[in-house]
Amino acid sequence: HALLLDAGTNTVLLEKDADVPMPPASMSKLMTVYMVFERLKAGTLSLDNQFLVSEKAWRKGGSKMFVKVNTRVSVRDLLRGIIVQSGNDACIVIAEGISGSEEAFAEAMMRRARQIGLTNSSFRNSTGWPDEEHNMSARDIATLSQKIIAEFPEYYEMFSEKIFKYNGIRQGNRNPLLYNFAGADGLKTGHTEASGY
Repeated sequence: HALLLDAGTNTVLLEKDADVPMPPASMSKLMTVYMVFERLKAGTLSLDNQFLVSEKAWRKGGSKMFVKVNTRVSVRDLLRGIIVQSGNDACIVIAEGISGSEEAFAEAMMRRARQIGLTNSSFRNSTGWPDEEHNMSARDIATLSQKIIAEFPEYYEMFSEKIFKYNGIRQGNRNPLLYNFAGADGLKTGHTEASGY
Protein backbone atom coordinates (compact mmCIF):
# COMPACT_ATOMS: atom_id res chain seq x y z
CA HIS A 1 0.00 0.00 0.00
CA ALA A 2 1.39 3.40 -0.92
CA LEU A 3 0.50 6.95 -1.78
CA LEU A 4 3.10 9.55 -2.67
CA LEU A 5 1.84 13.03 -3.38
CA ASP A 6 2.92 16.62 -3.73
CA ALA A 7 0.96 18.23 -0.93
CA GLY A 8 1.27 21.71 -2.45
CA THR A 9 -0.58 20.79 -5.63
CA ASN A 10 -2.26 17.60 -4.37
CA THR A 11 -0.71 15.81 -7.36
CA VAL A 12 -0.46 12.05 -6.90
CA LEU A 13 3.03 10.92 -7.93
CA LEU A 14 2.61 7.24 -7.11
CA GLU A 15 -0.13 5.07 -5.73
CA LYS A 16 -0.56 1.37 -5.05
CA ASP A 17 -3.73 0.02 -3.46
CA ALA A 18 -4.13 3.47 -1.92
CA ASP A 19 -7.82 2.99 -1.11
CA VAL A 20 -7.57 -0.54 0.28
CA PRO A 21 -7.97 -0.58 4.07
CA MET A 22 -4.98 -2.06 5.91
CA PRO A 23 -3.86 -2.52 9.52
CA PRO A 24 -2.31 0.90 10.23
CA ALA A 25 -0.55 0.13 13.53
CA SER A 26 0.58 3.37 15.18
CA MET A 27 -0.18 5.42 12.06
CA SER A 28 -3.72 5.58 13.44
CA LYS A 29 -2.36 7.57 16.39
CA LEU A 30 -2.50 10.51 13.97
CA MET A 31 -6.29 10.45 14.37
CA THR A 32 -5.94 10.45 18.17
CA VAL A 33 -3.60 13.44 17.92
CA TYR A 34 -5.97 15.19 15.48
CA MET A 35 -8.80 14.86 18.00
CA VAL A 36 -6.62 16.53 20.65
CA PHE A 37 -5.41 19.30 18.33
CA GLU A 38 -9.00 20.18 17.41
CA ARG A 39 -9.93 20.61 21.07
CA LEU A 40 -6.84 22.70 21.74
CA LYS A 41 -7.67 24.99 18.83
CA ALA A 42 -11.31 25.29 19.95
CA GLY A 43 -10.21 26.17 23.48
CA THR A 44 -12.06 23.26 25.11
CA LEU A 45 -8.73 21.71 26.10
CA SER A 46 -5.41 23.20 27.19
CA LEU A 47 -1.85 21.87 26.99
CA ASP A 48 -1.74 22.39 30.75
CA ASN A 49 -4.82 20.24 31.46
CA GLN A 50 -3.93 17.05 33.27
CA PHE A 51 -5.48 13.61 32.88
CA LEU A 52 -5.45 10.73 35.35
CA VAL A 53 -3.56 7.55 34.47
CA SER A 54 -5.80 4.50 34.83
CA GLU A 55 -4.59 0.99 35.48
CA LYS A 56 -5.66 0.05 31.94
CA ALA A 57 -3.40 2.75 30.47
CA TRP A 58 -0.52 1.88 32.79
CA ARG A 59 -0.70 -1.84 31.95
CA LYS A 60 -0.91 -1.42 28.16
CA GLY A 61 1.90 -3.15 26.30
CA GLY A 62 3.83 -2.19 23.20
CA SER A 63 5.49 1.22 22.89
CA LYS A 64 5.15 3.17 26.12
CA MET A 65 5.64 6.61 27.56
CA PHE A 66 5.94 4.93 30.98
CA VAL A 67 3.27 6.91 32.82
CA LYS A 68 2.63 5.89 36.43
CA VAL A 69 -0.78 4.62 37.53
CA ASN A 70 -2.92 7.08 39.53
CA THR A 71 -0.77 10.08 38.61
CA ARG A 72 -1.83 13.04 36.49
CA VAL A 73 -0.05 13.90 33.25
CA SER A 74 -0.34 17.11 31.23
CA VAL A 75 -1.78 17.11 27.73
CA ARG A 76 1.52 18.70 26.62
CA ASP A 77 3.49 15.68 27.84
CA LEU A 78 0.91 13.16 26.63
CA LEU A 79 1.09 14.57 23.09
CA ARG A 80 4.86 14.17 23.06
CA GLY A 81 4.46 10.72 24.55
CA ILE A 82 2.25 9.82 21.57
CA ILE A 83 4.12 11.67 18.80
CA VAL A 84 7.75 11.09 19.81
CA GLN A 85 7.57 7.88 21.84
CA SER A 86 4.50 6.32 20.19
CA GLY A 87 3.16 5.60 23.66
CA ASN A 88 0.11 3.36 23.76
CA ASP A 89 -0.31 4.25 27.41
CA ALA A 90 -0.40 7.97 26.56
CA CYS A 91 -3.12 7.36 23.93
CA ILE A 92 -5.33 5.60 26.44
CA VAL A 93 -4.86 8.36 29.03
CA ILE A 94 -5.91 10.91 26.39
CA ALA A 95 -8.87 8.80 25.24
CA GLU A 96 -10.18 8.27 28.77
CA GLY A 97 -9.55 11.88 29.71
CA ILE A 98 -11.53 13.22 26.76
CA SER A 99 -14.31 10.64 26.36
CA GLY A 100 -14.41 8.69 29.62
CA SER A 101 -13.37 5.41 28.01
CA GLU A 102 -11.22 4.28 25.11
CA GLU A 103 -14.26 2.68 23.49
CA ALA A 104 -16.20 5.95 23.54
CA PHE A 105 -13.17 7.79 22.17
CA ALA A 106 -12.84 5.29 19.31
CA GLU A 107 -16.48 5.90 18.42
CA ALA A 108 -15.81 9.65 18.41
CA MET A 109 -12.77 9.03 16.18
CA MET A 110 -15.02 7.16 13.74
CA ARG A 111 -17.59 9.94 13.62
CA ARG A 112 -14.97 12.63 13.09
CA ALA A 113 -13.11 10.57 10.50
CA ARG A 114 -16.26 10.38 8.36
CA GLN A 115 -16.84 14.12 8.74
CA ILE A 116 -13.35 14.98 7.49
CA GLY A 117 -13.49 12.61 4.53
CA LEU A 118 -11.68 9.50 5.71
CA THR A 119 -13.80 7.01 3.81
CA ASN A 120 -11.71 3.86 4.21
CA SER A 121 -10.85 4.01 7.90
CA SER A 122 -12.34 2.16 10.84
CA PHE A 123 -11.15 2.83 14.40
CA ARG A 124 -11.61 0.44 17.33
CA ASN A 125 -9.04 1.95 19.71
CA SER A 126 -6.84 5.00 20.22
CA THR A 127 -3.51 3.24 19.75
CA GLY A 128 -3.57 1.16 16.58
CA TRP A 129 -3.41 -2.01 18.68
CA PRO A 130 -4.22 -4.97 16.39
CA ASP A 131 -7.92 -5.48 15.78
CA GLU A 132 -9.43 -7.00 12.62
CA GLU A 133 -11.85 -4.08 12.35
CA HIS A 134 -9.23 -1.35 12.90
CA ASN A 135 -8.02 -0.20 9.47
CA MET A 136 -6.94 2.81 7.42
CA SER A 137 -6.11 3.27 3.76
CA ALA A 138 -2.93 4.97 2.56
CA ARG A 139 -5.06 7.75 1.02
CA ASP A 140 -6.85 8.34 4.33
CA ILE A 141 -3.50 8.55 6.14
CA ALA A 142 -2.32 11.09 3.55
CA THR A 143 -5.54 13.11 3.85
CA LEU A 144 -5.29 13.16 7.64
CA SER A 145 -1.61 14.09 7.49
CA GLN A 146 -2.34 17.02 5.17
CA LYS A 147 -5.08 18.24 7.50
CA ILE A 148 -2.77 18.11 10.53
CA ILE A 149 -0.06 20.07 8.70
CA ALA A 150 -2.47 22.68 7.30
CA GLU A 151 -4.79 23.15 10.28
CA PHE A 152 -2.39 22.98 13.23
CA PRO A 153 0.92 24.60 12.26
CA GLU A 154 1.41 25.72 15.87
CA TYR A 155 1.78 22.11 17.00
CA TYR A 156 3.49 20.67 13.95
CA GLU A 157 7.02 21.07 15.31
CA MET A 158 6.29 18.27 17.80
CA PHE A 159 6.56 15.78 14.94
CA SER A 160 10.21 16.70 14.31
CA GLU A 161 11.32 16.34 17.94
CA LYS A 162 13.98 13.65 18.09
CA ILE A 163 14.04 13.08 21.86
CA PHE A 164 11.48 13.21 24.66
CA LYS A 165 12.27 12.41 28.28
CA TYR A 166 9.51 11.53 30.72
CA ASN A 167 9.59 9.84 34.10
CA GLY A 168 13.39 9.76 33.89
CA ILE A 169 13.26 7.72 30.69
CA ARG A 170 14.75 9.26 27.55
CA GLN A 171 13.39 7.91 24.27
CA GLY A 172 14.15 8.78 20.68
CA ASN A 173 11.56 9.43 18.01
CA ARG A 174 10.53 6.20 16.29
CA ASN A 175 10.81 7.89 12.88
CA PRO A 176 14.27 7.06 11.42
CA LEU A 177 13.83 9.63 8.63
CA LEU A 178 14.40 12.40 11.19
CA TYR A 179 17.94 11.17 11.76
CA ASN A 180 18.89 10.23 8.22
CA PHE A 181 17.36 12.82 5.90
CA ALA A 182 17.86 16.58 6.26
CA GLY A 183 14.50 18.36 6.20
CA ALA A 184 12.39 15.34 7.15
CA ASP A 185 9.90 16.40 9.81
CA GLY A 186 7.30 13.73 10.47
CA LEU A 187 4.67 12.49 10.82
CA LYS A 188 4.39 8.96 12.24
CA THR A 189 5.61 5.40 11.95
CA GLY A 190 4.16 2.13 13.12
CA HIS A 191 4.75 -1.57 13.41
CA THR A 192 2.68 -4.62 14.29
CA GLU A 193 2.92 -8.19 13.09
CA ALA A 194 -0.19 -7.71 10.95
CA SER A 195 0.84 -4.39 9.41
CA GLY A 196 4.59 -4.87 9.14
CA TYR A 197 6.61 -1.65 9.16
